[in-house]
Amino acid sequence: MKEKTRLVNAGRHPERFAGLVNTPIFRGSTILHATMAEWEDKKRRRAADEHGASTYGRFGTPTHHALEEAVAELEGGCRSQLFPSGLAACTTVLTALLAAGDHVLLTDSAYSPTRGFLTRVLSRFGVETTVYDPTCGAGIEAFIRPNTRVVYVESPGSETFEVQDIPAIAEAAHRHGAKVVMDNTWGTPLFFKPFEHGVDVSIQAATKYIVGHSDAMLGIATCTEETWPLVKRAAQDLGQTAGPDDAYLALRGLRTMNVRLQQHWKSGVEVASWLETRPEVERVLHPALPSHPGHALWKRDFLGACGLFAVVLKPASPAAVEAFIDTLQLFGIGVSWGGYESLVIPFNPAGDRTTTQWPHKGQALRLHIGLEDPADLIADLENGFAALAQVESAPVPLRA
Repeated sequence: MKEKTRLVNAGRHPERFAGLVNTPIFRGSTILHATMAEWEDKKRRRAADEHGASTYGRFGTPTHHALEEAVAELEGGCRSQLFPSGLAACTTVLTALLAAGDHVLLTDSAYSPTRGFLTRVLSRFGVETTVYDPTCGAGIEAFIRPNTRVVYVESPGSETFEVQDIPAIAEAAHRHGAKVVMDNTWGTPLFFKPFEHGVDVSIQAATKYIVGHSDAMLGIATCTEETWPLVKRAAQDLGQTAGPDDAYLALRGLRTMNVRLQQHWKSGVEVASWLETRPEVERVLHPALPSHPGHALWKRDFLGACGLFAVVLKPASPAAVEAFIDTLQLFGIGVSWGGYESLVIPFNPAGDRTTTQWPHKGQALRLHIGLEDPADLIADLENGFAALAQVESAPVPLRA
């Protein structure tokens, strides 16, 4: 079955719900059973980990199970588990796979709250973290210890968009008995197939492109047969529960994700290519551009690109950068991404990196290119650059 067809049909069972096209929203905590025999059978099925067998709302409803089934099929994994946020998925998976005395390797380009969880929380329970250069590829083997249990990857990297050689990293990790956990939010289930490249657990911040409309918080972890029981058990032990309304919004978003992502990809490359021509720009960090250092890896391993990338401006005064951002009308100033709207936010990774050095002096901006017409977005950015130039060229007032 082709990907577009799977997106429309995965996890959808109208015959179970009076022919309804969409799985309904099931809100509930208590689940009643007509007889003791039914109760015992349901407990047996849940103990046997049968998909959809739930005795209590915290273990999921048909709404949750439909989304979990769909994402597992799209990513090519064994099973998926929902979480109330992408970060909740990251932290629970790490808790599931690590114990006191274990060692984890973390890419220096990881989402900063994930790094914070390892260094501020799991470190208190005897888990040691070593941060590595995201571009090391097979060289990761030099950092693996006898007690290394997890190699954590994120490709492209958060904010700085380094593309990692996931197959090479996975081969080295597995040779030493370590599991590979990947934040695959940028690639999505459509543009990067984690289990074909050696990943053991793939995490999605479904808040982003799966929901697609900036109106729900959700995380999903998809597992191999070996890692699934550990992740499921940890999710239950930690009481991780996603709301059924959010799961429904993710299911709705999933059906149109291919159409939306094709536009995000096309518009993102168009805007990024235009930015490369601007004299105010020092560097555009977009893996789909031939100028990107990781372009060859992206072309080898990825099936597409989303709308998120970064641009580094040439050095300019803070007032000029502020004027640039404030002039923009179609780019909202805000965190998150993956919705239909375009966003911009300034960042500076220099203070967060420990093994790699941020080489740029100018202001870095993370852009999300939404579903607006790219010509309008380019015109908006042109106005921003005009405002930047106006502030930079203004004469400095003499001191009295």
